[in-house]
Amino acid sequence: MRIDIITVLPELLKSPFEASILKRAIEANLVEVHFHNLRDYTSDNYKSIDDTQFGGGAGMVMMIEPIDKCISQLQSERKYDDVIYMTPDGETLNQGIANHISLKENIIILCGHYKGVDQRVRDHFITREISIGDYVLSGGELGAAVLCDAIIRLIPGVLGNETSALTDSFQDNLLAPPIYTRPREYKGWKVPELLFSGNLPKIEKWREEQAYERTKALRPDLLDEK
Repeated sequence: MRIDIITVLPELLKSPFEASILKRAIEANLVEVHFHNLRDYTSDNYKSIDDTQFGGGAGMVMMIEPIDKCISQLQSERKYDDVIYMTPDGETLNQGIANHISLKENIIILCGHYKGVDQRVRDHFITREISIGDYVLSGGELGAAVLCDAIIRLIPGVLGNETSALTDSFQDNLLAPPIYTRPREYKGWKVPELLFSGNLPKIEKWREEQAYERTKALRPDLLDEK
C-alpha cells in the first residue's frame, strides 16, 4: 500500500511514522508513506496556500490551485483508489471504514486547515471525506495520523500475529472482552479460573458473553447497528 499525505505541516505528521508499528511497517516495505508540502505547489513568492473567502466572513480558505497541482502531479504518476479529505463534517471513522481502506493499493490524504478547502476541491477531486470525531482540530494532520494507524495495522504482516487485528474491539460491533496476564493473583485480585481450564470452546463462549455484556453496558448503540 502507498499513502501520499498532502499537508502544510509535514513536520507535525512525521513523528508517528518514525516509531513503533508504523515505523516497522515502513521499514519492512509493507507500506509506503510520503509527505507532500502544499507550499511546494504554490505559484507566488509568498508560497500562499490560503485566501479570504468570497462573500465575506471570518477565516481563511485553502485555495484550489496548489491542491490541484499536487493531486494532479501524483495522479499523473500512478492510479489512486481514493482521494480522502480529513474534515470534521466527513463520515465518522470506524473499524469498518478502516477495514475497507486497508484493502486499497494507493490513496491520497488531504489535510484541511483554516476554514477548510475551496468547495471545488471537494466537488472535483475528493472521493471520500472522513472525520475522526465531532470536534474541530487546528488541522487535519492529527486526523490523518489516526487514520493511517488504523489502516496500516490491518495490513497483513504488520502486527506479526495475523489474527490479532481480527479480535480487536469493533470488528464485529462488539467491544473486546476483558483480558489478563501474569501474575495469576495480585493484591488478592484473581484472574477468572475458567481461563486456566484449557477448555477453548468454553473460554471462547465466555469471551463472547463478556464482549456482549461490556458492549451492552458501555456502548449499547453498537448493538443497535448489528
